[in-house]
Amino acid sequence: MARELDSIVDHGEANPARSCTAESGSVSFLEQIICPIYNTMAEEAARNNNGKAAHSSWRNYDDFNEYFWSPACFELSWPMRRESPFLLWPKKGKRTGKSSFVEHRTFLHLYRSFHRLWIFLVVMFQALAIIAFRKGHLNLNTFKILLSIGPTFAIMNFIETLRLILGLLQKFPACHTLSEMSDQSFFQFFKWIYQERYYVGRGLYERMTDYFRYVLFWLVIFLCKFTFAYFLQASHQVAILPFARIRPLVSPTNTIVDLPALQYSWHDLVSKNNNNVLTIVSLWAPVIAIYLMDIHIWYTLLSAIIGGVMGARARLGEIRSTEMVHKRFESFPEVFAKNLVSQQTKRRRKDGKLEEKQSGNVENMSFHPVVVRVSQENNKTYAALFSPFWNEIIKSLREEDYISNREMDLLLIPSNRGSLRLVQWPLFLLSSKILLAVDLAIDCNDTQADLWNRICKDEYMAYAVQECYYSIEKILHSLVDGEGRLWVERIYREINNSISEGSLVITLSLKKLPVVLQKLTALLGLLRNEKPEEKGAANAVYQLYEVVTHDLLSPDLREQLDTWNILARARNEGRLFSRIEWPKDPEIREQVKRLYLLLTVKDSAANIPKNLEARRRLEFFTNSLFMDMPPAKPVCEMMPFCVFTPYYSETVLYSPKELREENEDGISTIFYLQKIFPGLVLYWVISLCDKVPVLLTLDEWENYLERINEGKSTGNVEAQRSNNDLELRFWASYRGQTLARTVRGMMYYRRALMLQSFLERRCLGVDAYSQSDYLSTEGFELSREARAQADIKFTYVVSCQIYGQQKQNKKPEAVDIALLLQRNEALRVAFIHAEEVGADGKRQFYSKLVKADINGKDQEVYSIKLPGDPKLGEGKPENQNHAIIFTRGEAIQTIDMNQ
Repeated sequence: MARELDSIVDHGEANPARSCTAESGSVSFLEQIICPIYNTMAEEAARNNNGKAAHSSWRNYDDFNEYFWSPACFELSWPMRRESPFLLWPKKGKRTGKSSFVEHRTFLHLYRSFHRLWIFLVVMFQALAIIAFRKGHLNLNTFKILLSIGPTFAIMNFIETLRLILGLLQKFPACHTLSEMSDQSFFQFFKWIYQERYYVGRGLYERMTDYFRYVLFWLVIFLCKFTFAYFLQASHQVAILPFARIRPLVSPTNTIVDLPALQYSWHDLVSKNNNNVLTIVSLWAPVIAIYLMDIHIWYTLLSAIIGGVMGARARLGEIRSTEMVHKRFESFPEVFAKNLVSQQTKRRRKDGKLEEKQSGNVENMSFHPVVVRVSQENNKTYAALFSPFWNEIIKSLREEDYISNREMDLLLIPSNRGSLRLVQWPLFLLSSKILLAVDLAIDCNDTQADLWNRICKDEYMAYAVQECYYSIEKILHSLVDGEGRLWVERIYREINNSISEGSLVITLSLKKLPVVLQKLTALLGLLRNEKPEEKGAANAVYQLYEVVTHDLLSPDLREQLDTWNILARARNEGRLFSRIEWPKDPEIREQVKRLYLLLTVKDSAANIPKNLEARRRLEFFTNSLFMDMPPAKPVCEMMPFCVFTPYYSETVLYSPKELREENEDGISTIFYLQKIFPGLVLYWVISLCDKVPVLLTLDEWENYLERINEGKSTGNVEAQRSNNDLELRFWASYRGQTLARTVRGMMYYRRALMLQSFLERRCLGVDAYSQSDYLSTEGFELSREARAQADIKFTYVVSCQIYGQQKQNKKPEAVDIALLLQRNEALRVAFIHAEEVGADGKRQFYSKLVKADINGKDQEVYSIKLPGDPKLGEGKPENQNHAIIFTRGEAIQTIDMNQ
């Protein structure tokens, strides 16, 4: 075979292989190589009598697979000999030789499966009994008697002794590598002694540290068990357990043995003249039974303790509730950057370069010198890396109607790439914090430092106060010009000086803060509108000026501003704030919207999000950030993989009829959903000309109507007639066990890879983007490079065995599968196509792969002829196996619809 391949490669032109050439001159690898093997397998499959025949009477997939991994496969020769015993069809009734082990189930497996453990327990029991009967004296005579455990062990385990020694040698890397790489007969015999005939995974090596930790774990178990078995007793002083163990039974045993012949109520032929052996057996039997079984108790106990300690060290299950998400949110960006961002992405633009966390304060905030304990620059960079991925998760929750538009605005993280000097956290962490801080300021009768200390007890309140302060400055500075801008700069300069001097409570009348915030909120409400209202905005700014100047500021500072000539002249001439620059910069508009929500949202963070499924997903994602994982690689270096979903004829999309139809037990889909989701509300939605009952949760139903611009539910279902009947079918199908739901979930793989690839390319400054813009995710799903990179690394194939028949019979499942192909451009569908050829009606089978073209029609990508009907067994494995050839990558993940 190697020579034939070498000759083909050496020639400039590709010539047909002689091994694949038939006597007629036709060349076909399928007919010459594949078909003979297939025919043999088909004959063997026919002998299993629909699964009723014994496994030892016919060869199954495992036997054929093992045959081709063994040296016996070389008897087929090359070109393949048709008269090989392997390819001969077995005669009916003749027992077929097996190439793999056939398990014959007997009660001896109770010993065979755990023989090492049984041997160890018996030997240790013998040793402990000897020590106990010697009254615990460890002298020379005792050691001589202890040597009797050697013959016991040798008799019970002869072959295993040699395998144990060789297995221990394999724990050393040098011995392991030498035995694996050498083809010498000695080392082949060496491997045959100590290991099974496995090929896959035979080169895996366990680290010495892991091995010794595992050994130490079992040593602790055995130490506890044997200490308990030997010493523990129920004495008259402390009744620990109601039964005795080995050492306490020595004295009663000696007493019973020394007793003269006893007269038993029952006739006893065993104990007569045998030192009352039956009494001794009845005394020791419970102890021996407990001795053999309590190792499981110790294993369970220590596993729970050690597993809990290891889980705590690995931070598993650290996020157990939504409240924990709120408390630990500040640590998520740094952990995300550490575990899930590649080194190439971390080396970004000069002014955003990541640095290691440093101890102590890096920057003294103007509010208090000990507010920030790590570099603000690093925190802002971590948040900028984390925000695109967090925001995509939030957007996906909105697309699935688990959250509303308002909740999405509160959950999204700002880009953190603007000029604002601090980290901007999602608003659901900062909601109502400003109002609480204002209440603290109104009630404050102490110094500025005391007020700030009370605010800093809630770190998110401190973040909210700082962000509000800096955002107001930035928005007002961009909104006004001329004398108005000079007034803003003067006000902030005076306030900053007061903060530095610690006299803020003297400079400002903090009890007037609610009035200032009221005027500011009115201004921000106008600025949120897309349509400019410059006159109203100018009036709102002037009212804010009046309140700040005459109510908030101290009398001395107010007098200075009133006598400021530039400001007074502009005010008298009516030029002050007469011209408003309506915010057009996306960064300013984002800050206006965010500041408005920061000042108006009064909901508690504990109620965001309200939906339980949305909470569960956020908890799962944040908890996974703390998992121990290998260093992250960029998308271009990751392992390509493929996802398989086998499908036969299950539900693809719920139709209006399926939502109402009852099964043989009289249960409909609606009734089933009512039982498993008792908190749901049933709506009757009019879909075209048919009434479709759809079971929706109240919040998800409101979110769905909001998404399709239907407004809120008024209870009048006739008025809520929706033209989006297809969207409604998808909505219901995504909440059931359907193929549509599985496809949507698996396609999140591709979406995540596209986003990651998009950001990594921006990091390198390619695709006509500068490195300073790479954190923007706008349009990442339209990037050709990101889509191509994701398609290289990820393939999703749904193996629909009878899709061809469903199309021919115009089944609704075929229409729904075609719809999924149209909605998911990376989705591929593999199916088996059969057609009759010739006058005899012989059927030929093909495995085909299709995708949706630009017109939404099925486009055939590949068509591969099969040797025959691929269904030789139960059907489901063949449904996946025939599509294996359409996969790419180094790993395959099989996901069923119920997963």
